[in-house]
Amino acid sequence: MTKAVLGIIGGSGLYDLPGLQNRHSKKIETPWGDPSDELLFGHLGELEMVFLPRHGKGHTIPPGEINYRANIDAMKRAGVTDLVSVSACGSFREALSPGTFVLVDQFIDRTFAREKSFFGKGCVAHVPMADPVSPLLVNRLEKAAIAEEIPHALGGTYLVMEGPQFSTRAESFMYRSWGCDVIGMTNMPEAKLAREAEICYASVAMVTDYDCWHDAHQDVDIEQIIKTLTENSAKAQRLVAKLAADFPIEHEACPRGSDRVLDTAMITVPDARDPQLLKKLDAVAGRVL
Repeated sequence: MTKAVLGIIGGSGLYDLPGLQNRHSKKIETPWGDPSDELLFGHLGELEMVFLPRHGKGHTIPPGEINYRANIDAMKRAGVTDLVSVSACGSFREALSPGTFVLVDQFIDRTFAREKSFFGKGCVAHVPMADPVSPLLVNRLEKAAIAEEIPHALGGTYLVMEGPQFSTRAESFMYRSWGCDVIGMTNMPEAKLAREAEICYASVAMVTDYDCWHDAHQDVDIEQIIKTLTENSAKAQRLVAKLAADFPIEHEACPRGSDRVLDTAMITVPDARDPQLLKKLDAVAGRVL
């Protein structure tokens, strides 16, 4: 059995993880560059945890400039087996009002200026993304949300836009017509890279606003978002604490194979693989290389 290590990537409004015992921070070097910040290590009970603020402390990194590859590689090097992304989002559904936590199960990636894979020329791999989240991890998040009486929705499609600007009204109506439930700027390529790194992944999308489609509400603005973020942050800390309290000490194998996805993803024959790229893949794909 593999020891479970629970990783948390905190988005807008979540820059620390209070309550961690034996806290210590460490800079993790990766072949992909620097992560957003130092990783915070600690325990909640017997469970080992690792926390990373996605935008850095003080929110200094915009969505399009986050080094997603370095963040996921650092989490892998830290031994993380299960990763929960916490991020702010806008809502496309009347029922998903500000303050609701959406336990996302699908993504539409509309980003275009980000590095989206650890693999490439010299070592090609194709991982499946039909079901991008780990169901066991999502189920545990739902139980934690119920226990903490946090308004939430199980399932939803997260439209990931490039940003940093918010949507035009035409875009907002178009995304609604596609069947999207929430919109944000950060879960891609994060979810894809976590899959390539064989880390079980789940996303908690914290609704802050109705984007700009809702006639009865003001268009999205930072002042409104920050107010709701403050309220959401306290709930997110409770959610994570409850999740950790009931989390298994041994990693649970993902029923969808997220933690062994590279068994069948590598397509470049061994003698044609680029040695320099293989060195960079030592953490992400070391199990199969």
